[in-house]
Parts: sequence; structure tokens; C-alpha cells
Amino acid sequence: MSEPRVFLLPDLGEGLTEAELVAWHVSVGDEIAVDQPIAEVETAKSAVEVPSPYAGIVAELHGKPGETLDVGKPLISVTPLGADAAPVAAADDAAPAPSPAQPEVEPAETELAEPKPESTEAETYREEEKAGSGNVLIGYGTPGGHGQARRTRAPKSSVAVADRSDSAAPELSKEEELALLRTRVPGKLGAVISPLVRRMAREHGVDLGDISGSGDSGLIMRRDVEAALRTTAPAAAPSATPEAEPVEAAVEAPVRPAESVEAQGRDARTGLAVAARTPVRGVRKAVAANMARSRSEIPEATVWVDVDATALMELREGLKASGVEVPGLLAFIARFVTAGLKKYPELNTRIETADDGSQEIVAFDGINLGFAAQTDRGLVVPSVRGAEKLSARELDAEIRRLTQVARDGKATPAELGSGTFTLNNYGVFGVDGSAAIINHPEVGILGVGRIIDKPWVVNGELAVRKVTELTLTFDHRVCDGGTAGGFLRFVADAIENPTSLLADI
Repeated sequence: MSEPRVFLLPDLGEGLTEAELVAWHVSVGDEIAVDQPIAEVETAKSAVEVPSPYAGIVAELHGKPGETLDVGKPLISVTPLGADAAPVAAADDAAPAPSPAQPEVEPAETELAEPKPESTEAETYREEEKAGSGNVLIGYGTPGGHGQARRTRAPKSSVAVADRSDSAAPELSKEEELALLRTRVPGKLGAVISPLVRRMAREHGVDLGDISGSGDSGLIMRRDVEAALRTTAPAAAPSATPEAEPVEAAVEAPVRPAESVEAQGRDARTGLAVAARTPVRGVRKAVAANMARSRSEIPEATVWVDVDATALMELREGLKASGVEVPGLLAFIARFVTAGLKKYPELNTRIETADDGSQEIVAFDGINLGFAAQTDRGLVVPSVRGAEKLSARELDAEIRRLTQVARDGKATPAELGSGTFTLNNYGVFGVDGSAAIINHPEVGILGVGRIIDKPWVVNGELAVRKVTELTLTFDHRVCDGGTAGGFLRFVADAIENPTSLLADI
């Protein structure tokens, strides 16, 4: 009988490291076909259906609904139909080593993520992880290069040279090697750790989550672990006392009152009872990691201006009175923003850092306009692709569609991770302004406050006008205040004189 083939949970895009299993669409004993949806999983960005790369009989389901599964861990085992599938599954174990006169033949089925020999698999996976271009999930895949630094392929010998001193360590099995290759450090989506570096950190008690990688895209290298060991060595170095003494002291040390209180559900610092503990995961975990990265990497600055939006409001009311379908206010402002980014393209860029520390400003031929959308799962930022080509009505239709799929948890990784600039309408929450955090790796975010009646001077006379506040937060590395102020003033002027840009509505 054929051995079951194990399908590992693939990278669902955007460097996500885990997913929550929502529901199974198949049961043990079911016959399934290639590309048949087998499970629904929820990532930090959306809910997606995972298709099977194999056809056959379901042998085992690795997980229960509600469990969180790591990328690269078994998801489902499938027994191939027919006897002809067995030799392929066992080719690596049954085939004898080729003689020098007879070259080794590569197994035929590798297109569907079937594990290949260890060295080839390791090299391929490392390149896919670094390039972000592996179509590891049918229908999705990881967008190439989004949010990552420019990459240079390292020589194949570099890994062996860098980790030569670990050659005496026991070898990992193929299954352990592949699992480690698919493991990343939580909160550091680009920090893929090699098995040798991970073993070194584990043996010396180094927490990889506390290390900032010096390699490409934050890749943690052997030298980073060694540096951490040098830093902590003096503090961790034992004194001349015997080894048994620290253990004995730890056993005999009395439990502090604060620890007793905390164990009974009371906070040690405040003395208050703990009402609830909520794990940071899913969308909240992804947002927290991205916002922390943005604040730590981007030297941001904020400019703002009050804008008389009376003319725009009157234009919309006039269109409604004529019976014409009227786009939402956000669509009009989105139209002004895309026009402004064409005039000030510096704000529609991205900073990329190379291995040697040099940086480049990457400009784009087109605008993918992201907009912040509040959902039951948290804040997400879907993006309108090619927004500069759309009219206000077309922008309105796409914004509404993306908002709905995001709230339903059905937005694809490409829809949630391909923006080049973000528009944030926090006025819907009844606030006037906000110094927003830039959506890394973008370089700018424009916020729009609520539109309210305010006293305003018009032609020397005091009048009541519809006023809103625009706030632009920008990356000071890509432009100076002159450019940022010019863009902000362009959008403000368009709101105050909307007909100048809305000939196509």
C-alpha cells in the first residue's frame, strides 16, 4: 500500500508564520482531487481556503478547528490512489545511490511542493523566502519583494563557511530540517533562521526574539548570536562558587509575597485583581509588529492643515439632487490624493536597504492606494491597485468592494499587502486629527478628520463653513517639508475647488 504524502501548511503570503484552523472541508477516508479546498484557515490578514496539491484518500488531519498551526508543519496526509503513485513517494528511500557512470535522476513530481532531497530543498526554500516569490499556495503566493530589501544571492559555500565549527553537531533528520527552515522569529517576519544558527542559540540559551539580524532583511546570522553571547557572557559568567550552590539557593529561596499574589490572579505591581488576559494574535499581532517596526525604522514627521470643504459638500448635494449616483467623500479625496501623488511622486516610494547598509529609494510606475478599514478582526489596509487610472466613481466602487471582502475576512494577501500610500479616514470615529503611524514599508499616510461647522473668513467676512483637518505623516528620508507641504496643499486646494479635478467624476 502506498505511503501517505504529507502536505505542510504553506506560506500564505506576506511572511505570515502561523494560521488558525477554522474548519475542515474534508474528513478521514474522503477521496479528494488536486486543487480541491480541504480546509479554511485564518491568518493575521484574512481567511483563506487551502487547496490540496495531492489527489487521493485523506489518511490523517493534523489539527482541530480552533488550533493555531505553524507554517511548515503538517496539515493533512493523503494516500495516493493506485499503485503507480507509490514509487514516486518512496523514490528517495528505495532508489540506490547512482554510480559515477549513471547520473542521478530527479523525481518527477516536484511542482506540488513535494519535499525534495535535503540540500536542494534547503537552498530552494531559502531563495524563495528571501525573494518572496514562491507560489506556495495555489491561487495566492507571496508577492515578490514587497516590503523587503534588495537581495543578493549568497554563494552556496557561504553557509558552510559561516557555520563550519558546528560540523561536529549531530545532524537533524530531513523532517526536522524542513520544519526549522520554515520557522521564523515571531514579530520579525523577514528573520528566517538557519537550523545551525537556531541550534547554536538553543544550546547557549540565547533568545532569538531579542536579536536584531545583521543579514539581508533582518536575517539573523551566526555572527549575531556570537555577538549576543559576548554581550551576555560577563553577566552570566559564574563565580568561583561551586555549581551546586546556585541550584541550592534557588530551591531554598522563599516565595516572595508578590509572586503569591500574582499566582492568585492579582497583579503584582498594582495590587489589583486581573480581570482578563487576552493573547495578542491574529490581526492585532500583525498590526503591532508592523507599527513597532515602522516607529523604530522610519524617521517620520507630521504636517497638517485645516481645509474648507464646503464646495465639495455642495457639489455632492447638487449631484444627489439631480438624481446622479454620487461617490462617497472618501472616493473624492482618494481621487485628489492620486493626482497629488502624480505631482509629488516622492511620497509614492519605498526605502530599501542592501546587505552593505546602503539604501535606495524605489519609485513605482503606478499607485496602489491603501485605505484603513476597521473590521471585527481589527484594522486592515486593503489597497486599490492602479488607483491613478480610476475615476471617483470607479474608486468608490472598488473601495466599497474591498471594504466588504476585508470585513468578511476574504481579502487576498495581494489585496492587503500591495499598497504604496495609505489614506486614513479617522473622521468616521468623530475625531479631528491624528499623528498616524506610517504603514511600513510605505513612506506616507494622509489622515482626514471629521467635517464640522466652523467659523471661517471668506472674502473678508466671517461665515460658517464645513471644515476638516488633513494630516500628513511622511518619511523624512525620502523628502523634506517642502515636498510634503506641497502635496498636502495640493490635496487641500482640490477639496476647496473640487471641480478642477473632477471633470470625470
